[in-house]
Amino acid sequence: MARKPIPVVVLAGFLGSGKTTLLNHLLRASRGTRIGAIVNDFGSIEIDAMTVAGQLGDSTVSLGNGCLCCAVDASELDVFLDKLTRPAARLDVIVIEASGLAEPQELVRMLLASENERIVYGGLVQVVDAAEFDGTRERHPEIDRHLGIADLIVLNKADRIGEAASQRLLEKTASLAGGAALMPTTYGRIDPELLFECRPRTERVGQLSFEDLHDDDHDDHDDHDHHDHHDGHDGQDGHLHAAYETVSFSSAEPLHPRRLLDFLDSRPDGLYRIKGFVDFGAPDPRNRYAVHAVGRFLRFYPEPWPDGAHRATQLVLIGSGIDTGALLKELDAARVTRPQDAPDEHSMWGVLRFVQEEEAAG
Repeated sequence: MARKPIPVVVLAGFLGSGKTTLLNHLLRASRGTRIGAIVNDFGSIEIDAMTVAGQLGDSTVSLGNGCLCCAVDASELDVFLDKLTRPAARLDVIVIEASGLAEPQELVRMLLASENERIVYGGLVQVVDAAEFDGTRERHPEIDRHLGIADLIVLNKADRIGEAASQRLLEKTASLAGGAALMPTTYGRIDPELLFECRPRTERVGQLSFEDLHDDDHDDHDDHDHHDHHDGHDGQDGHLHAAYETVSFSSAEPLHPRRLLDFLDSRPDGLYRIKGFVDFGAPDPRNRYAVHAVGRFLRFYPEPWPDGAHRATQLVLIGSGIDTGALLKELDAARVTRPQDAPDEHSMWGVLRFVQEEEAAG
């Protein structure tokens, strides 16, 4: 079976918002997962790149003294993506840390226009300094537009403002966010599983990495770790999962293509990711369809059912502030439970719009 495409996550935000802190957290917390990074630093001294260079080895591409999003087309970005997606690198995810002065919409456009068939868009994460939000808007009014195109907004440094101010910030960013999920954090500590699939901690691929050099005891003494983390980790270390909800859905009955598309087209605010496999039954009995959705981006990947596999739909939905009961009810309504509900021969056309041409042709 073909290797899954590598998600490419764009990490954007103005100077000082905490992008590098968030990237460093992902590198430390994603044990077992190989992360490649493109650090788009603006300036002749690559301070941000130096911060992460020792952690990624030859999986790092640094773009000094310039802004990647100033490229005329996607060809320049493809050069770096080709390096990171070569099979020998065996990366699981790529993170582009954009310059604080970058135009995130242009970076997303370049990714979507990329000719690299080994990647898939992994979402735009906009990092906001919660303590400096009002001042940042005064200096950079374009932040309103950036928030409107983001898939996930990380309200970083949330511990530096009071509860009332935090509520006002949530309401204001929600009004600008266009339905994006909002995630308050301190020190950029979000669960990596929110952004990408993590390998099991015991599954190591390739050479010794930065994370191997930092065991849990060392992390506990990191200069960022002596504070009380409200957003925490998982059950062992705190509360990283507390800021979002995960919903699992399974169905032994096939799903109706049109009804599933209706659900996906109208997915609610705060629903950030959808992943899993869909059984469409009679319209395509040979294949199951891997689904990858982040923000408003959607892609299906048909692949033959494995021999002896139990045919069922299994989905995981991840978001913040979502109504889990309503989501399950809508998905349940997409099941084909009666003969008169059976989809017609044209019902897959909507799904195939989200399958890349070379995959659909196969």
